[in-house]
Amino acid sequence: MLRIEPRVQGVTPELLELYREVSPSTVGHLTDFGFLKGLQPLYRPIRLLGNAVTVRIPHIDASAIRHAVELAEPGDVIVVDMSGDDQRACWGEFRTYAALRGQLAGAVVSGCVSDVRALSALGFPVYSTGVSALTTRSLELEGEVNVPVSVCGATVNPGDLIVGDDDGVFAVDPRQAERLGLAALEKQRKEAKKRRELGYGHLQV
Repeated sequence: MLRIEPRVQGVTPELLELYREVSPSTVGHLTDFGFLKGLQPLYRPIRLLGNAVTVRIPHIDASAIRHAVELAEPGDVIVVDMSGDDQRACWGEFRTYAALRGQLAGAVVSGCVSDVRALSALGFPVYSTGVSALTTRSLELEGEVNVPVSVCGATVNPGDLIVGDDDGVFAVDPRQAERLGLAALEKQRKEAKKRRELGYGHLQV
């Protein structure tokens, strides 16, 4: 049975603006919670920022992802819990076309993706644990949308703030995001000052 819960808008425009220049590696200096360890960007350079729409699929049946993409709004990030399946790919070229039509911000998959050449050429931000030519199916049997999911040992809730770059990706609870974001920006300001003092102020980081 498919369970489709209402979309959650947890991320405000103010939070998006606050995190526009925040690096996940700076967040990683401040907290261990929310880091989606093991996920790698499909290509670099990459940047991801948006509101989480979560999906849980039961291994082979990825039908719920289509429902999530249809439900999502511009700027959302599709976050997929593949229930431990590390063999099949649930995201590829044509899901990306649908996401681009909906002006989504990116996808995070606790499993594999496919069609690497097409996804890289399209420039759609994707993080995954691997790549596979073996794929899921659309069977309309079971799946959940907008429920808490588990991604690489971290819980991601619908409406969480997703922030990623070349170093990795964090899911941040919106209730903690302002405090964490302000602390991260202050740390980055101090790092920029120290960089200038050392004579490396020309570096783009």
